[in-house]
Amino acid sequence: MKILIIEDNRQQVLMLRSILEHEGYETASACNGEEGLNKAKEEIPDMVILDLGLPKLSGEQVCKEIRKDEKTKSVAVVMLSGKTSDADRIIGRVIGADYYLTKPCDINELLRVTHTVQTRHDYQ
Repeated sequence: MKILIIEDNRQQVLMLRSILEHEGYETASACNGEEGLNKAKEEIPDMVILDLGLPKLSGEQVCKEIRKDEKTKSVAVVMLSGKTSDADRIIGRVIGADYYLTKPCDINELLRVTHTVQTRHDYQ
């Protein structure tokens, strides 16, 4: 399963890649929304981990574009944000995120979500 991490914090990217690759997942990353959206459309990952506060194109815009595109609309989107309110979670779901995780990221929760996405992917 291939996971695209769209995150502008280099430390966060390195941590996520290390954990996910240790679990056997293939990863790619992008440091801004524009680059991330282009990679998502080119590589068609199984899952995108998407920060909301990105330069060039916000996470919200990236998510909406992923959902509009016929090739990427079924890609699982996991929002990863420092915003922790219930309203923020609802907004994340409304714009098309499948899951909403808060920073700092709970690794066990991230792996649980990743395994759920993988299981769904394996049955398709």
